Amino acid sequence: MIVNILAIAALELRLGIRNRWVILSVLILTLFAGILALVGSAPTGTVGVDRLTVTAASLATLSVYLVPLIALLLAFDTVAGEIDRGTLQLVLACPVSRFEILAGKFVGHLAVLSIAVVVGYGVSGAAVAFTSDGGFAGLGVLVRLIATSILLGAVFLAIGYLASALVRQTGTAAALAVGVWLVAVVLYDLGLLAIVVVEREGVFATTLFPWLLVASPGDAFRLFNLAMLGAAKTLTGMAGIAEALPFPPGVALASLIAWLVAAFAAAWFVFRRIEP
Repeated sequence: MIVNILAIAALELRLGIRNRWVILSVLILTLFAGILALVGSAPTGTVGVDRLTVTAASLATLSVYLVPLIALLLAFDTVAGEIDRGTLQLVLACPVSRFEILAGKFVGHLAVLSIAVVVGYGVSGAAVAFTSDGGFAGLGVLVRLIATSILLGAVFLAIGYLASALVRQTGTAAALAVGVWLVAVVLYDLGLLAIVVVEREGVFATTLFPWLLVASPGDAFRLFNLAMLGAAKTLTGMAGIAEALPFPPGVALASLIAWLVAAFAAAWFVFRRIEP
């Protein structure tokens, strides 16, 4: 099983490189991460926090928006594209199970995403470290950010596979992927914010709001990383939220893992029932 999964993953990685996905993803993340590294670390001297930690705090917000989008764009035609191109029958005729096919594609796409995150954030982090007095102080924060960004990307890869397995046309899958990104990353937070503004002192704001935040993969990622920043929380405006959470940061990390398992299991369940 592992050999088949790795073989499919290697094929998906080569396709990603051939389609310039790796290069494009690295350029996008490096560009935006570089801008945030230059602009976002300016106030470090007034609060006594090293620049690398503050840069990681800024990159956490970037990850919430860009990493899910890149993951969904990688995943949207995984199943629907095979159906639309008429190649799914050929794929299923190979001596591999459907789980191996889906898992192999997942590993390959995750490798593409991981290269983009590691290179994009690593270059920006190295530039900050070499140009600041603090050097590599705060390196652990950056490593944690990279690891959890890859985990966030894995969650949205699995969600993208589920969306792709639910439709049969590439165009429909692309539109659905964009819709998932808008709802999960943008509209969900706006909806929560609107309710909190209307009901500032009610049960929702005091009790339900933190749990609804951690129920979202993007917000769970952001809460975990920013809650672990220590003094740097002041720079992000998250100090009050992090201290008021009714659960430890590990719950947010567990939420991400639960999303990954549930989304991939759902994608596999739907994929098993597809008849080409």
